[in-house]
Amino acid sequence: MSQQDPQGRAPTEEELRAAYEAELKRIRVDDVIVQTIVSLLNLGGRRAGLAPGTEGERDLAQVRQAIEGARALLPLVAAELGPEAGTLRDALSQLQMAYAQLSGQQAPGAEEAQQPDAEQPGAPAPEPERPGEPAPDAGPGPAQRSGRLWVPGQ
Repeated sequence: MSQQDPQGRAPTEEELRAAYEAELKRIRVDDVIVQTIVSLLNLGGRRAGLAPGTEGERDLAQVRQAIEGARALLPLVAAELGPEAGTLRDALSQLQMAYAQLSGQQAPGAEEAQQPDAEQPGAPAPEPERPGEPAPDAGPGPAQRSGRLWVPGQ
């Protein structure tokens, strides 16, 4: 389908070039970065098979790459976006959780939150004991028993 002006003719190369130049003057690099993040998250969700009918498109390597790309770009525009950055962070978190559930592995980016155990490579570091709190193997705590605490996979 070709673009036509109101007189019914296709735009000339000069007119197309002028429109392109006008768009380049208007658009900002931040706009392109935000659009790229949104595209990565949308495509990552599709490659995770999250949208109905996309289960056959599942490609966890692509999901991981989408997560890593979005994680790398988000800090570049977070300050400019202000509170709106939270929407992108939430979508990224959801994609990371889906990846972790589908792959059975730790989601990309989550490794910074844990330190590996020296005896077992890749194992999460044990939580330090806190006075007055039950040991981690003591069973579910009151928030989990009441159903108010969300636990992945439960």
